[in-house]
Amino acid sequence: MNTEGIQHLETTGPRRGNPGAGIPYELFLDCVHCGLCTASCPTYVELGNENDSPRGRIYLMRAVTDGRLPMDDSVRRHLELCLDCRACESACPSGVQYGRLVEPFRVAMEEGSEGTGGGTDKTDDWFYRWILFGLFPYREKLQRSLGPARWWQRTGMHRLAEVMGLYRLLPDRLQRLVTMLPPLGREVEELPDFLPAKGERRARVALFLGCVGDGLFRPTNWATARVLQENGCDVLVPQTQACCGAIHLHAGQSEPARKFADINVHEFPLGDVDAVVTNIAGCGAMLKDYGHHWHDDHAVSRQRFADKVRDVHEFLDDLGIVPPRGPIPLKATYHDACHLAHAQKIREAPRRLLSRIPELTIIDLPESELCCGAAGTYNLTEPEMSARLSRRKLDNILATGARAVIAANAGCILQIAREARMRRHTLPVVHPIELLDLSYQQKRFET
Repeated sequence: MNTEGIQHLETTGPRRGNPGAGIPYELFLDCVHCGLCTASCPTYVELGNENDSPRGRIYLMRAVTDGRLPMDDSVRRHLELCLDCRACESACPSGVQYGRLVEPFRVAMEEGSEGTGGGTDKTDDWFYRWILFGLFPYREKLQRSLGPARWWQRTGMHRLAEVMGLYRLLPDRLQRLVTMLPPLGREVEELPDFLPAKGERRARVALFLGCVGDGLFRPTNWATARVLQENGCDVLVPQTQACCGAIHLHAGQSEPARKFADINVHEFPLGDVDAVVTNIAGCGAMLKDYGHHWHDDHAVSRQRFADKVRDVHEFLDDLGIVPPRGPIPLKATYHDACHLAHAQKIREAPRRLLSRIPELTIIDLPESELCCGAAGTYNLTEPEMSARLSRRKLDNILATGARAVIAANAGCILQIAREARMRRHTLPVVHPIELLDLSYQQKRFET
């Protein structure tokens, strides 16, 4: 680690007025700097810089907290480059809760706490203000905005623009956004308020739709509801639910994220359901952390909500699925979404569900748990590092010889599919629940 210029003073613990002041200091002390996390860290694997490793970032955050290092642009940049994939948590033998260090630290850093050298307000950036914060978290607004994109794709203009290289004329972040769009097809109707269980009722659940998830992947939400019905679940769909808040929180904007959280706590009928089910790994990780992020008068109700949240694979695996009967003769590989495998510690449940599908063969993916570079909106805000990681991910996928990729997160699906399209590979990227749904309906998988 490059520690040039750092004064090695006696550790004094956190000082008020810096980004680490509100973090329990013992969380820093859990890290023994053994380095076993470095091989799992995407930025360290790519750059080889200790400051861009988990232990290096913890060293920096602790040094700032102790007052041994100023909160300057260099420290800020190393922390901003972190994907918050939390792969280091899976690798750590000491149980370091890295997410509970870097997330509140970055929030305080962005808020420009006194003594930190100031902070930058991301709402002053047009892309954050109008796209990430003003469009993405709102399902209805996002759905309306896709109308022109559907027309653009139907006319074939998107392919012409791609071949002619016209997208390269756009600013980097807008270019990534436009080329990230999947084939949209016709607009799909909204899910109704209630869908009844098939056969004997075994559970009653509320379905969390997501914002980008419902805007771009509404067919996956329909598939999730149908699979839950097949497994004897009544499905409630609260129509007034909100974004999970992850887009704002990961950008250091705590207050808007808290407001979204409180809307969801209020709108989901927790006393009437056995679980709040989500099919998006990033949303699930955020929802399960509602009780951790804000310590105020509503913390208990947020924790009550978080305790009800289940990833759909986790829920079905615990419930015991009705065996799907339709064969899907396909060789596919499974990519572990970071916020499912690392943040939620769910690795085997999706694989067990997929193993129940007749004639589906899953091929092991090298570096399956290394981030694909999506990381929420990271692929839009850090396009260079994101592109390096998506290239690495696709290279590993192609090496398997698989005919399709399976991933349980909307961001991963968008990221891997974009990389495949840009490199002219025909490679379907699907959600595990979509394959289960096809098998229950005894329909073919079209490649």
